[in-house]
Amino acid sequence: MKKGDMIAQRNAFGQALLAIADRYPDMLVFDPDVCASTQTAGFRKAHPGRFYEMGIAEANAVCVAAGMAACGFTPWVSAFAVFLAKRALDQIRVSVAHARLPVKLNGAYGGLPSGRGGATHSSVEDIAVMRAMPNMTIFCPADAVETIAMTDLAMRTPGPVYLRTVRCETPVIFDEGWKPVVGKAAKLADGNDIAICSEGMMTAKALAAAEKLARLGIKARILHFSTIKPFDTEAVVDASRECGRILTVENHSRIGGLGGAVCEALAEQAPCLVRRAGFPDVFMESGDDEAIFAGFGMDADGLARQAREMLAAPSLC
Repeated sequence: MKKGDMIAQRNAFGQALLAIADRYPDMLVFDPDVCASTQTAGFRKAHPGRFYEMGIAEANAVCVAAGMAACGFTPWVSAFAVFLAKRALDQIRVSVAHARLPVKLNGAYGGLPSGRGGATHSSVEDIAVMRAMPNMTIFCPADAVETIAMTDLAMRTPGPVYLRTVRCETPVIFDEGWKPVVGKAAKLADGNDIAICSEGMMTAKALAAAEKLARLGIKARILHFSTIKPFDTEAVVDASRECGRILTVENHSRIGGLGGAVCEALAEQAPCLVRRAGFPDVFMESGDDEAIFAGFGMDADGLARQAREMLAAPSLC
């Protein structure tokens, strides 16, 4: 993999499972009949004795995985995010999170992009749901390289982990060997005029927006949050004090996701002018993903425009 390559995170997740299988002999994979979509079919072929096809029954998959975790295994449940965060929510809460069991959840098809699944399969509420879950760690990788790294990191992180991956191809932005740190944002660009906080696949769009702003003489700090929970409060407090304006962008509803986490942290410690670029309180529509992102101001042009508007507004600091 090299920077700029377009690779789907679901493919990277499937590759990661195969790469780490020998390192973690206690790792199992539970599949609610979506292994071709979430790319766990390769693991099924290579390790049939460690793969469990559960049928279209996400709740059952989580419960059985919890039972296996209680017996000393470290299971993955790989399913569409929209079903893990809703259909299997009670089982995740009671059987996994409350018991602090090391069940790892791959919430595939996170956010808007859902391919032929259409609007009903877009999941723009799942981070909010998982953020409110005690004992849950939330990872949102930006690209294929970070997806592979965070799949391994999830295995080494105590307790339940929600790894949110997306279906569509995204540009590689990290060098191979990149090592994300639990609970720490990564500063990918320096600047004190404005800070752009991003998660997951939106970080590539934030970096593209920063390049557009740089051509106008505006230096934007880019903070990538690959971990949404635990949250790096220090990074956003520093950005507030040093930049005075923060724009957040997320492949998620503006309610309860990254933008909410940023505002919660700043309201308590360092208030500043914040704008949240994300989906409003609506269900998603079917269509071209990039056109929909652009329609909500969540492409590079839209982010750069919003940053300029913020810079023209009075500062709160």
